[in-house]
Amino acid sequence: MTDALLLPAPVILPFIGAALVLILRARIALTRAIGLITNGLLLVVSLLLFVQANGGNLVPLTVFGGWPHGISISFSATMPGLVLVVVTALIAFASAIYALVDVGPRRRRAGYDALMLAMTGAVNGAFLTRDLFNLYVWFELALIAALGLLTLDRRPAQIDGAIRYASFSMLAATFILLGVGMIYGITGTLDVGAAATALASRPPSFASATATALLMAGFALKAGLFPFHLWLPASYHTGPLTAVAVFAGLLTKMGFYALLLVFAGVFGVGAGGIGAAQMVPVFGWIAAATILICCAGALAHTDMRRILAYHIVAQVGYMTIGLAIATREGIAGAVFYMVHSIIVQANLFLGAGLIRRASGSWDLTRAGGMARTNPLFSLVLAVPVLSLAGIPPLSGFWAKFIVIRESFDAGMAWLGIIALIGGLMTIVSMSIFWSDACWKEPRGKPVRKVPLAGLIAMAILSGATIAIGLLPQSLWTLSLLSSRALAAVSGGGL
Repeated sequence: MTDALLLPAPVILPFIGAALVLILRARIALTRAIGLITNGLLLVVSLLLFVQANGGNLVPLTVFGGWPHGISISFSATMPGLVLVVVTALIAFASAIYALVDVGPRRRRAGYDALMLAMTGAVNGAFLTRDLFNLYVWFELALIAALGLLTLDRRPAQIDGAIRYASFSMLAATFILLGVGMIYGITGTLDVGAAATALASRPPSFASATATALLMAGFALKAGLFPFHLWLPASYHTGPLTAVAVFAGLLTKMGFYALLLVFAGVFGVGAGGIGAAQMVPVFGWIAAATILICCAGALAHTDMRRILAYHIVAQVGYMTIGLAIATREGIAGAVFYMVHSIIVQANLFLGAGLIRRASGSWDLTRAGGMARTNPLFSLVLAVPVLSLAGIPPLSGFWAKFIVIRESFDAGMAWLGIIALIGGLMTIVSMSIFWSDACWKEPRGKPVRKVPLAGLIAMAILSGATIAIGLLPQSLWTLSLLSSRALAAVSGGGL
């Protein structure tokens, strides 16, 4: 495959798959197979792209349509987008396996496969683009697909959740579009690197400060950070479980990735860039409030989807500490945390779906008995549960260790202490989660066996979590490369 095809392939392939399943959606067996095969091919292509680009055997930037660089559609084969494309493909493939038993003919006829593939393509587009306006466009395409998935069953609770999701997402989109427009007005370019160079040569101004505030508010809303955290747990619990697992893994992290790209890449946070000194304290307070409030919110609920939704936001708080630390190692810690969190939280939602399938309820007080009736499932579920809690040697331990270590090393011990307190609250929450679902005796209906496809999907993601935990240096090296690549965008050098 040539460079011109390989770089956009993680975006084009899912959209081709989506078009095929739309054409053939009356033939359920065929659409199911196309969805699975497309996601399998996507994983292969993403790994090939990653290997080629890391080996220096790929043109790093492709500009489409012959437009001048700066206002054209362009993709870039650079970190951290490359590693996130691979993780996205892994989540999409595991979810496609899980969907074999979780998504029935009615939902497939309603467009489930096409919407999931379209959302995957849009997420990959956001991770590969280095253009601010196209970043906004990929966000909106992902939003349209996500709204379709949230309302697939047309139930009142889903419509209510979709309205909340759409309202906050459109507000965020307005902030982002205004911020991008102001950056274009100041610098005359939409390219991330060119905008960073132009901003670095100018003194701070009211216009640049306003653009910064708008972009921070917009992406914080997308990521669900404090004080915009309440909409997410109220929206995510209403959709089909497989779709919600992908939302949990990818959509909030997409918002944080945009924060990272704009503030570490364009504004030079982590490389001593313009305005970094004013932004860094804000990120610190946002991170601390997000961790404490959302960990407390998780402890207050017994519905598994709401517990996990609060933890999604709390984990984004940990990533934001990396921006608050504002060192190369802090930014690298945020990338490490993001990769770990995507895999673990998607896996936890898949696990919650199997617990509900076996016990008949989302409520932990009505669950139980999984360790006796489904011992292998209980073992596989223990991996993401322990990893989210930060228990060694799993990926969550290293992610928390790096963030806390860098907080103390950077002289921001208070953030490290907040992270430790949040970690203790997460240990309590996840202990209750696993013991209520697996260890205690069930109430009510007998517990059923979980389907094999669901178990295989979870085992793939649990295997990835164990691999990161046992070989953390590999991901840490990629995270440091990501940090250096973002610093290079803002003129900080390698």
